[in-house]
Amino acid sequence: MTDSKTRGVLGDKDFHELCRKRNLVTITLTIVSLLVYFGFIFLIAFGHDLMAHKISESVTLGIPVGIGVIVVSWLLTGIYVYWANREYDTLVERVKDKVNNS
Repeated sequence: MTDSKTRGVLGDKDFHELCRKRNLVTITLTIVSLLVYFGFIFLIAFGHDLMAHKISESVTLGIPVGIGVIVVSWLLTGIYVYWANREYDTLVERVKDKVNNS
């Protein structure tokens, strides 16, 4: 890409919208993911009695909570893929078209 194309892209409002939305989504999903993972670790470390509570003869509360952490990570991945397919890819194509047509 030439310098004029680079300046054009960096000054484009669609490019700024693309960056803003990408940052918002990635930061939000990262924070949620970290809260879930570290929350689980803190529960293990500081809520040992709660996590060791038996909910059946051989299953403690920690097992379904751990499975919940995995399910939440799948859901967050699904949310990202859904968002990327609906919005992000559209904005990327719009910016690419502008670059190719200039």
